[in-house]
Amino acid sequence: MPDREDRSWGGAAFLLAQLGAHATTAFAQRVAELDLTPPQAGLLRMLAQVPGQSQQTYAERLGMPPSRFVTLVDTMEQRGLVERRRGEPDRRAYALYLTDDGQELKRRLDAIGRAHEDDLCAALTTVERATLRELLTRMAQQQNLTAGVHPGYRQRRG
Repeated sequence: MPDREDRSWGGAAFLLAQLGAHATTAFAQRVAELDLTPPQAGLLRMLAQVPGQSQQTYAERLGMPPSRFVTLVDTMEQRGLVERRRGEPDRRAYALYLTDDGQELKRRLDAIGRAHEDDLCAALTTVERATLRELLTRMAQQQNLTAGVHPGYRQRRG
């Protein structure tokens, strides 16, 4: 472990980028075991937290173009993980919900997420993890990032 003065690891911004890229790759490999992509995993998580919103609402929250979002939902609906229901009161809009299979997959995803975090933070004590989370949350808020939404949704890949 480098000491506090060891700058060979780079500054804080570089280390955050390095760890972020590493974490993103490792997470993608883990969720692939469930036959999911990271965007699909994120949508499962969002639908479990706040079910019954319109497709447009979810797409806006994710910062994802509507056409790309519809394709994402179509794929998950074909797999039986997500269902569209006519919205209330606007019957022209569709509200999204997890199916029973989607909820079961979300439980498995939660276990993978816990293991992923444990592996990434293995060098830290419980107190250090809490401190790191507080500091990173403060930085994310200062940068006006959307809580719980990975910026990769705004990119064009699926």
